[in-house]
Amino acid sequence: MKTYYIIALASILVLSSCKKDEKATTDTEEVTEVLKTVSELKITPIEHATMVLEYEDQVIYIDPFGGKEAFKDQKSADLVFITDIHFDHLDIPTLDSLDLSKATIVAPLAVKEKLPENLQRKTIVLHNGNAKTIKGIGVETVPMYNLREEALHFHEKGRGNGYVLTIGEERIYISGDTEDIPEMRKLKNIDKAFVCMNLPWTMPVNNAASAVLDFKPKQVYPYHYRNKEGFSNVGLFKMQVNASSDDIEVVQLDWYTTSK
Repeated sequence: MKTYYIIALASILVLSSCKKDEKATTDTEEVTEVLKTVSELKITPIEHATMVLEYEDQVIYIDPFGGKEAFKDQKSADLVFITDIHFDHLDIPTLDSLDLSKATIVAPLAVKEKLPENLQRKTIVLHNGNAKTIKGIGVETVPMYNLREEALHFHEKGRGNGYVLTIGEERIYISGDTEDIPEMRKLKNIDKAFVCMNLPWTMPVNNAASAVLDFKPKQVYPYHYRNKEGFSNVGLFKMQVNASSDDIEVVQLDWYTTSK
């Protein structure tokens, strides 16, 4: 009888162990499946206002500048976004040097009018306040312009575009050349924000920090911060944002390495 009980108990333990192993295997498979479906956005700063974004099989150039050499390690673009007509955003020699055979250019009308005919044929014009899905990327255009009286001649409202790109599950804001305009302060649900800060052309650090604290992106990337006398104080920007919010991460990338 004792032998029977021992055998029965052993059988129960084995079955219980098998069920646990089976559940553990199932849980592992579920986790693996989740990991397979999560993709990360890769951000490569090129210089100043220029960057490359990669997500899954999509490659996006923002304001390509710096010539072919600046993009020697980059994949060919599927999309090119241009914000404005100034040379550090619209650089036709760089555009001509790159392999844009499969690329669609997205730009404001003022930019398209300055492009050579072969690039105009590849360009979709968006105006401030437009929204469109292009090659699977959600695109919303945001105005970019100056507010300070002494700077109004740099960027008039309606000429250039800032962009909010929906890439995967994230909303990415690219400010272009702008100040802390109401349209920026009213942005919602931004995951990553690239915010300019350089005088005299855009806005001072204090205004940039104030605007960021209003629209509360999950992460903010200071960019476009070279000015006439060197560089804006992005350390001060980070300190001001961190002093007022624990929910916004300030991410500082290398935009100005001399080797670039």
